Amino acid sequence: MPKKVLVIGSGPIVIGQAAEFDYSGTQGCLALKEEGHEVILVNNNPATIMTDNEIADHVYCEPLTVQSVEAIIKKEKPDAVLAGLGGQTGLNLAVEMNKHDLFTKYNLELLGTSVASIQQGEDRELFRELMDELKQPVPESEVIASVEEALKFTEHYGYPVISRPAYTLGGRGGGIVDNEEELKELIANGLKASPIGQVIIEKSIAGFKEVEYEVMRDANGTCISVCNMENFDPVGVHTGDSIVVAPSQTLTDQEYQMLRTAAFTIISALDVVGGCNVQFALDPYSKKYYVIEVNPRVSRSSALASKATGYPIAKMATKLALGFTLDELINPLTGTTYASFEPALDYVVVKFPRWPFDKFSHADRKLGTKMKATGEVMAIDRTLEGAFQKAVASLDQTIPELAGSLEEHITKPTDLRYFAIVELLKKGTSVKEIHDKTAIDLFFLQVVANIVQMEKTLQSHELDLKLMKTAKIHGFTDQKIAALKGIDEAEVKKLRTQYGVTPSYKMVDTCAAEFEAATNYVYTTYAGINEIEPLPTNKKALIIGSGPIRIGQGVEFDYSAVKAIQSLQKLGWTTVMINNNPETVSTDYTTADRLYFDPINKEVIESIVEHEGIDLVFTQFGGQTAINIAEELAEADIPLAGVSVDTIEQLEDREQFYSVLQSIDVPHIPGEMCHTMREALEAAESYQYPLLCRPSYVIGGQGMVKVENEEQLKAALEQTDARHYPIVLDQFMTGSEAEVDLAADGKNVFIPEIMEHVEPAGVHSGDSMALFPSQSLSSAVKAKIKEYAQKIVQKVNYQGLMNIQFLIAEDTVYVLEVNPRASRTVPIISKVSDVSLIDLAVKVLVKDQVSSLKDIAQPLIQKAAVKYPLFSSHALPELDHKLGANMLSTGEGMCLADTADEAMAKVFEHLPNLYENEHACLIESTRFVKGQSSDVKFTEWLELKEAKVYMNDGNKEEDSLKRIQALKAGVTVFTQATTFNAYVDSLAYDPYQPTPLPGSKEKECV
Repeated sequence: MPKKVLVIGSGPIVIGQAAEFDYSGTQGCLALKEEGHEVILVNNNPATIMTDNEIADHVYCEPLTVQSVEAIIKKEKPDAVLAGLGGQTGLNLAVEMNKHDLFTKYNLELLGTSVASIQQGEDRELFRELMDELKQPVPESEVIASVEEALKFTEHYGYPVISRPAYTLGGRGGGIVDNEEELKELIANGLKASPIGQVIIEKSIAGFKEVEYEVMRDANGTCISVCNMENFDPVGVHTGDSIVVAPSQTLTDQEYQMLRTAAFTIISALDVVGGCNVQFALDPYSKKYYVIEVNPRVSRSSALASKATGYPIAKMATKLALGFTLDELINPLTGTTYASFEPALDYVVVKFPRWPFDKFSHADRKLGTKMKATGEVMAIDRTLEGAFQKAVASLDQTIPELAGSLEEHITKPTDLRYFAIVELLKKGTSVKEIHDKTAIDLFFLQVVANIVQMEKTLQSHELDLKLMKTAKIHGFTDQKIAALKGIDEAEVKKLRTQYGVTPSYKMVDTCAAEFEAATNYVYTTYAGINEIEPLPTNKKALIIGSGPIRIGQGVEFDYSAVKAIQSLQKLGWTTVMINNNPETVSTDYTTADRLYFDPINKEVIESIVEHEGIDLVFTQFGGQTAINIAEELAEADIPLAGVSVDTIEQLEDREQFYSVLQSIDVPHIPGEMCHTMREALEAAESYQYPLLCRPSYVIGGQGMVKVENEEQLKAALEQTDARHYPIVLDQFMTGSEAEVDLAADGKNVFIPEIMEHVEPAGVHSGDSMALFPSQSLSSAVKAKIKEYAQKIVQKVNYQGLMNIQFLIAEDTVYVLEVNPRASRTVPIISKVSDVSLIDLAVKVLVKDQVSSLKDIAQPLIQKAAVKYPLFSSHALPELDHKLGANMLSTGEGMCLADTADEAMAKVFEHLPNLYENEHACLIESTRFVKGQSSDVKFTEWLELKEAKVYMNDGNKEEDSLKRIQALKAGVTVFTQATTFNAYVDSLAYDPYQPTPLPGSKEKECV
C-alpha cells in the first residue's frame, strides 16, 4: 500500500492568507497522488477546490489544532505530514505538533523543510542570529518580549520604528509608529498576536526599494530563482498591499545577481527543501541591502510567481519534499525543460491589491506593514503601461472620489495612492516632485506619467491609426477611449477594426519562447503579432471567472467555476477560462483547455469569443461579477448559457421581483422600490421603523443597513453610490432565516436539503452560522420552502443554479431574495450531500438529454455540518464587527460530525471552557444568555491573561468602543445572543471525533 501523507491546509480565508493556499494545496495533493501516495487532508475551509473529494482520498473539515489533528492521526495512521502548503497556519501547526512530540509519538516524517529550519526562519531571535552568522545584513533591531524593552530600543535608535511579531501572517500585530503612545499599543497587541509572545522591533528603513525572490531548493542543495518581484511602493507598505511588478524593472544586473546570491545563501543555510520567499530592502542610492524576512513555505508571492512565470511552484515543491531533485523533474508547462531551468519572461506582470474599503468607508485606509487587502488581480502585457491599465481594469470596482488632500494619499500611503499620483500628474505635478515625496522609483512614476500623457493626447488629437495603435498598446480600453473622445464605444470598435488594430494573443511558457512549449496559458495584447491559434473545432464553452477575492465574493466562486469546467469536459466540451486572480485554481493552466489571463470586460470577452469561435458563455459560476456583465454581453449578441438577461433582471430588480412573487401568491417582506433619496424618504413614511435599506446590484450586502429612524435613513442614503439606485426599503421583521441552493431545468427543481441560520433575521447570510441539514424547521415550513422554490422556478422558466433566502416568522414563510447564480453555499451543500449541484446545473445548461432532475434520488444526509464565518478583525481592528445586514466576514469554515451539537463543539474547540475559569469570559448583554461571567470591570478584565471571550450585543457607542478594544486585545467577541448560546451549549460535547466528508474513502481507513 502506498505511503499515507497527511496534508495540512490553511483553513478559512482571512486577510493575509487567502485563496493562494487553495491553489498551492490543490497542486500539492494532486502531485502526491501522481506519485502513488494516499492523501489525507485536514482543512476546515469548505469553499475550496482543495477540500473536494477528487483532490484528496480522505477529506477532514476539522479544526486545525494539535488535539484535532492528533485524533485524525490516530484514526488514519499516516506515515508522513506535509505542512508547507498550508500557509502560516500550516507551519505554526507543525511547530506545535513538534512541541507536543507528535512526530516521535506516531513515527511521522515531516516532509520538506524541517521544524528546526521553520523555527530559524520564523523565530525572530534565531533568524537574526543566523543572518549575523551568514554576514547577511538586517536592520538595526532587537527581539523583545515586553513594552518596556521596546521603549528602551527607541531611546537608543529613535523613531520611526517597525514592529514584526513572530509566527504571524499578513504582518498581523505589526506596524510602523513614530511616537511613544502608538508604540505602547502596537507592541502590546503584537505580543498578543505572536504565538510565542515575541516581537522584533527595528529601525525603520522606509523608503528603500522592496524586492522579493521566489526561490526553490532541493535536498541536494541545488537552488533556482523562479521569479524576482519588485514592489512599486518602497519599504513601509506590506508587500500584500503593494503594487508589485515582475520581473524587477529598476535593478541593475549587479544588484539582481547580488540579491539572488543572498537568497540562495539564506535558503541553503536554513536547509529549505521546496519553495521559499525571501524579502529584501535595497538602498536606491547604493548597493547596500537588508534582509527583511524569509517565509520557508509556499506563500501569496509563490502563487503570484507561479502565475507570472507559468512555473508550478507548489507542485514542484511537493515533489522535492518527497525526495526528487530539480534536475530530474520535467516542467509540465513546457514538457521539455527540467525544473532546474530558471524561468525567463518576454512580458511584464503587474499585481494590484483589492481592498475592502468600498464596504468599510469608516475604516482606516492608511497602509503600513500590516496587510489590509482581501485579494489581488494580476495583469500580463508586453508594456508596463498596458499591464498597469489592465490591472486597474481588473479590480471590478468604481474608483472612489479622492477626498481631502491628494498629497496625503501619497505621503501617508492609502489604498488610493496610485490614483492620487495619476490626479497629481494630470494637475501638472512633476514626476520628480512625486518621487521626492514618496520614494517611488522614477521609472515607475514615468510609466504612470506616460499613461496620463496618452490620455491628454487622446483628448486633444484626432483618433488616427497611429494614435489608436499607441493607445491600445498603452492599455486603453475601447470604453475609456470612447469616454475621452465623447463618442460611443461601438464607434471606437468600428474605427479600430477599420484600422486593422486587433488584439493578438501571446503565450506564457516559462522560457520566453526559447524552447518549444505546449502550453495553453494565454494573454491578450496589442503589442506584437498573434501566436495562438484557436483550439480545434468542437463544442466550445467560455467560463467567466469572478475576479479578485473580496468580502461577499470569495473562493467559493472559483470552486464553482472549476467544477463547471470539469463537468463540461466530461460532457465532451472544450473549455476556455477567463479570469485575472493569480491566487486561484481556475487560473492554473491545467484546469481548462485554455486559460486567458485578462480583465473581465465586454471588449476582452467579445474578442475571445470571436477568436475561439465560442458556442456558449457561462455567467452563472463567476459570482456577481459575471452576472453583472451578462446584459452587455447579450447586447453584443454573445451566446449566453441559461436564462435570458430579462429573467435575471426579473429576479435582481426588486420591483419586478416583488411583482413575480405576488403573481404566484408567494409572500414577501412589505417594501418599496425608490429611485431617488426623496422617493425613499417619502416611502418611509408609509412604514414603521426599523426599516432595511437595500441598494441594488451589490455584493455581500454592501451598503445594506438596518435603520431605526429618519435620521439614520438619511445618513444611509447619503452614502449610497448613485449606481446602486434604485434602492429598496423593506419593513424589518424579526424571525429566523433559512436558505436553499437548487438546480432547476425550468420545470423541475432539485434541492438536496435546507440550510438553517443560527442568528436571527437581520444578520447577513454570509455572516451567519448555519446548520446543514436544517435541525429545527417543522415539516410544514420545509414543505412551504420547497413549494415556493418550485413556483419561482416555473414562473420564470429558470434553468441552472439558484439560491433563495427565506424568513420564517410565526410559521409564515417569506421570500427575502433570489440569487440567479452559484452562491456562497454551493460548495458546502454539494460536499455534505455528496451531490454536485454544479454538475447538475451544467447538464441542464448544455441541454444534456441523458439525465433529468426528475430522476435524481433525494440524498440521505447522515452527517451534520455547521458553517461559520471568519472575520479579519486583526487587519481592521478599528471597526466594530457587530453583525448586521452588511457582510463583514472574509471567509468561512465548516465542521462536520454525526450530530449538529458535536459539529458545533468543533467550531468552538479553540475557545476555553468558561465554567473552568471564572475570568475566561465577560458577559455584557441586554438579552438572556447562558454561561458564567467574570465579575471584574471591563477595563480591568481586559488586562487579565485569562480574558478570552467577550459577549456584548449592545447598540450604544460605548458598547461599540468596548468591542473594538476587546478585538484589539485579541479577545474573541460575540455580538449575537444566539451565537453565544450555541458556544456555551457546545461545551458539553466532544470535539475530537474526526468525521471525513461523505464520499471520502472511509472504508479504507484502518
